[in-house]
Amino acid sequence: MNLPSRRPPSRNLRPFSIKAKLGTLVVVSVFITTGLLMVALRTKTELRFITVFSVIATLLITQFVAHGLTAPLDEMNTVAKGISHGEYTRRVSGADRRDELGDLASTINRMADDLEAVDRHRKELVANVSHELRTPIAALRAVLENVVDGVSAADPETMRTALSQTERLGRLVETLLDLSRLDNGVVPLRARRFEVWPYLSGVLKEANLAASQRGLSSGSGNHTRTDVHLHLDVSPPELTAHADAERLHQVVANLIDNAVKHSPAHGRVTVRARRGPQPESLDLEVLDEGPGIPEPERSRVFERFNRGSTPAPGPGTDGGTGLGLAIARWAVDLHGGRIGVAESARGCRIRVTLPGVQQNTRLTYNS
Repeated sequence: MNLPSRRPPSRNLRPFSIKAKLGTLVVVSVFITTGLLMVALRTKTELRFITVFSVIATLLITQFVAHGLTAPLDEMNTVAKGISHGEYTRRVSGADRRDELGDLASTINRMADDLEAVDRHRKELVANVSHELRTPIAALRAVLENVVDGVSAADPETMRTALSQTERLGRLVETLLDLSRLDNGVVPLRARRFEVWPYLSGVLKEANLAASQRGLSSGSGNHTRTDVHLHLDVSPPELTAHADAERLHQVVANLIDNAVKHSPAHGRVTVRARRGPQPESLDLEVLDEGPGIPEPERSRVFERFNRGSTPAPGPGTDGGTGLGLAIARWAVDLHGGRIGVAESARGCRIRVTLPGVQQNTRLTYNS
């Protein structure tokens, strides 16, 4: 949606703008010259002295005004050079000025804030990815070293342990690739109309099958939670929606994965779907019976590698990588929808809203 540009009112008539200051300088210079000329005519002073005095007075006033304009520009130039060399902590003073230089200083400071945040997130991403890759690689190396050194035999149980670590490493790499594609905008959105009940029923069956075979895993963890009951609630039963089925599968699978991970023993996870306000739109909720998410952390749970401060109470969890909810948020954003933590009397309730036909169609053409 193209929003109309918002211009500050009467920008060209700002009393403290550079245009106003330069105009004032010209008017003051003319008044000084005229006044000295009138003094010369009345006192019969030689014109050359009046001309010298007029030039000196005009130069002094011009120097004063020019210093007020060029000094902030010199500081901005210095700060901009520092930013280009990776010094994101420096800021420009004078952002409270009521002229164009104040606007420029505010813009540079906002740019520095954004670049500093990006640089910090990049460093955190490198550190977190390194940590996450090190864990399965170290475990796999230990297993293989034991086999090579003869400490343990290459029996099926040992190979299953090695295979489990390899699968965990593969899932982490796959989710990182998904995030990279989403960040770069190379993931196409192929929205279509589908029936919600059979679609979500298939997602839940896949989750149960994965849990019974080798642990429920959708990219953010490796769980062997066969004790958690998955329940589907769709109303009306003939409900339809318009979205990218593959991307929505990522959202639901990761939300189920997160809910199961934090569920108590023999807990219940409910996937609830309702019709949204727009044509073919969808309101989706995933509820669990776990400890819930504290209010201060609700805005951060969708950040990458954020596991929160609440430990997973369920058995058979490895804590995950903290990428599942980030994947869900990116997929929902790709649809132009919303995702967030909603209020719940018990456990955690994450709500997803998909916009429906019109917005999805526009996003498909832009992909």
